[in-house]
Amino acid sequence: MRFSRLFTSAAAFALFSAVLGSDVLDLTHDNFDAVVNPESLILVEFFAPWCGHCKALAPHYEEAATALKEKNIKIAKVNCVDEAEFCQTNGIQGYPTLRVYRNGEHSDYTGPRKADGIITYMTKQSLPAVSEVTKENYEDFKKADRIVALAILPSKTAVPAPEFSAAANKHRDDYLFGLTTDESIAEAAGVTPPAIVVFRNFDEPQTEFPYPISSATAKEIEEWIQELSIPIIDEVGAENYQTYASSGKPLAYLFVDPTDEKLSEYLDTVRPVAAKFRGKVNFVWIDAVKFGDHARALNLNEAKWPSFVLQDLQKQLKYPYDQSAEITAEALETMLEQFLDGKLEPQLKSQPIPETQDEPVFELVGKQFEEVVFDDEKDVFVEFYATWCGHCKRLKPTWDSLGEHFANVKDRVTIVKMEATENDLPPTVPFRVSGFPTLKFKKAGTRDFIDYDGDRSLESLIAFVEENAKNPLDPNVTKTPVGTEGTEQVVLEHDHDHHDEL
Repeated sequence: MRFSRLFTSAAAFALFSAVLGSDVLDLTHDNFDAVVNPESLILVEFFAPWCGHCKALAPHYEEAATALKEKNIKIAKVNCVDEAEFCQTNGIQGYPTLRVYRNGEHSDYTGPRKADGIITYMTKQSLPAVSEVTKENYEDFKKADRIVALAILPSKTAVPAPEFSAAANKHRDDYLFGLTTDESIAEAAGVTPPAIVVFRNFDEPQTEFPYPISSATAKEIEEWIQELSIPIIDEVGAENYQTYASSGKPLAYLFVDPTDEKLSEYLDTVRPVAAKFRGKVNFVWIDAVKFGDHARALNLNEAKWPSFVLQDLQKQLKYPYDQSAEITAEALETMLEQFLDGKLEPQLKSQPIPETQDEPVFELVGKQFEEVVFDDEKDVFVEFYATWCGHCKRLKPTWDSLGEHFANVKDRVTIVKMEATENDLPPTVPFRVSGFPTLKFKKAGTRDFIDYDGDRSLESLIAFVEENAKNPLDPNVTKTPVGTEGTEQVVLEHDHDHHDEL
C-alpha cells in the first residue's frame, strides 16, 4: 500500500511538471557537468518525489524558474531517487537540498522557499558581488555592515582583483565587498594601493591585509576576513554559536550573570588574554542563568558565576577552571599556554561505577571506558545512547536480547551500553559521538572501531558480531589468547582488516 502511495506521488509530481511545460531543467549524472559548469549562476534542487517539503516547494520553484528565465538565470533539479548514487557522491543528505552553482563551484542556498523569495534571492545573486566604491559613497559604505572588505587598487583589473572577486562571490551572503581605484580613498584610509582593508563596527575598526598583496589568493583573503569576523570576546547565543562551532578552534567560555554589576570588570579581566591568544582560541561570554544546562554539560558543576571553561570542539573535551579559585588574567594565560602545549588534562565526566552488573548488557561509565573497551582479550560492541532519545528507547529490548544471545561467551564478546550525555570519552578514543544511538564495534587486540550502519533488527546485529568478531563465538571452541597466533596468520588478518575498511 505504501509503495502504491509513493508511486502515485512520484507520478503526480512528474505529471505536474510535464503538463505545465516546466522551465526547470532536468539534470542527471550524464548531463550535470555539461549544463552546470559553464553557467556563471544556476540554482539546483536535489529532491525526492516522495518528499513532502519537495512537493510544497515544487510550484514555487516552477514559478521562480519562469520568472528568472527572463533574467537569463537558470533553475534546475536532480531527482535523487533516479540518481541515488550521483546524489550520494555529491553529499546530499536531505531533501530538498538547494545549491547555488557558479562555474561548477557551489554554495548553499540560504534564501526563502517561496517563489517571490527565490526570485529576489537569485536576482541579488546575479548582481556583482563587489560594489563600486567612490569618494561620494565611501563613508557610508564602510559603515554599511558589520564586516566590510574594500580592495583599493590602481585599476579594476590589477592584482589581486580576480582573487578578491572570487572570495566575494563565495561570501556575498556573509560580508560586504567593495573595490575602488580612487586615490583619495586610499589617502583617507591611510594605505598605499594595492591594498585590502576590512572595516568593522567592533574591536579594531580598520585592519589591512597583512600578507604580500601581489600573491594574495582567494583562500587567504577568505580566511583572513573570517578570522576578523570573530570579535576578541563577544556574547554567544543560539544566533551566532554556529560561527564559532564551524571555525574548528577551541572555545573559551566565561559564564556570567548578565545582571551582575561587575560584568564589565569580568570582561576586562579576560579581554587581554583573549587578544593574546586570538587566532588560536575563540573567547566568548555567555548568560549563565539562561544557559545553566550548557554550563553543567561543560562540567561546571556549581551554579557559581563567573566561571570559566575551555572546550576543544573537535575532540569534545572540556577543561573547566577551578570554580573555587579567583579568575585572574595571569591564571587564565597559564591555563591557555598549558592547553596549547598539550599539558592540560581534560576533566572527564563519569557516572559512578555500578556496584553490580546484573543485566545482559554491560552498563559502561566513563571511568571504566579504557579498562572495558580496550580489553585486548575481548571483542566489544558498544551502544552510545541518551536517556531522552526515542530511537534508543526502541532499540533497548533488541540490544538486551543481543546481550542475552552472547551471554554464554561473555568472556570473549562484551555487549555494552553507555549514556553518552553523562559520560565523557577519554582522549585516547579516536572518535566523538554526535548522534544517538551510535553503535561501534572494537575487535579483540585492536584499538580500531568499526561503525555499525545496518538495520537494527536482532538478526542483523548478531550477523554483524559474527562477521567481525576476532574471538571464536562457539563456546565449545577453545579461545586462542590474543597475540599468540602464528606470524603468517596475524599478517593475513591485518591485511584483511585493511581491505575491509577500504
